[in-house]
Amino acid sequence: MSLIKWNPEIRFPGVVNWMDDFFSDDMEGLWKKNTNMPAINVKESKKAFNLEVAAPGYQKNDFKIEVKNGYLNISAETEAETENKDEKYTRREWKYASFNRFFTLPENVKSEDIVAKYENGILKITLPKNTKVEEEASIKTVAVQ
Repeated sequence: MSLIKWNPEIRFPGVVNWMDDFFSDDMEGLWKKNTNMPAINVKESKKAFNLEVAAPGYQKNDFKIEVKNGYLNISAETEAETENKDEKYTRREWKYASFNRFFTLPENVKSEDIVAKYENGILKITLPKNTKVEEEASIKTVAVQ
């Protein structure tokens, strides 16, 4: 089994793909809802799935990682406000960023042992595999009827 990306906002994937193909990248911001969506690398080893989420500008307490009903939900929210005052002007800026990603977890992931670490703008999530499930799944006898 493998880790599958799932986006609950896309109800008709065929239509979205057609729209993506029809309109150029110049109009991407007008048509796509989540332009802050971070890139995610998924690596699989014998012992675990390793996810790397490129999310610079966040703090580790901005992230929320949940496992529920066989799904892994990675979300983050951050807000910042800066103000510069000079004798002739005042400049105030707000920054708000958020994202939400869902993944369907394979049956062989030990959800109670998932570990996450954030450093240098990369959120690293380790999803350890349950080796007993793999062994049981690899030896299966099928009865002939």
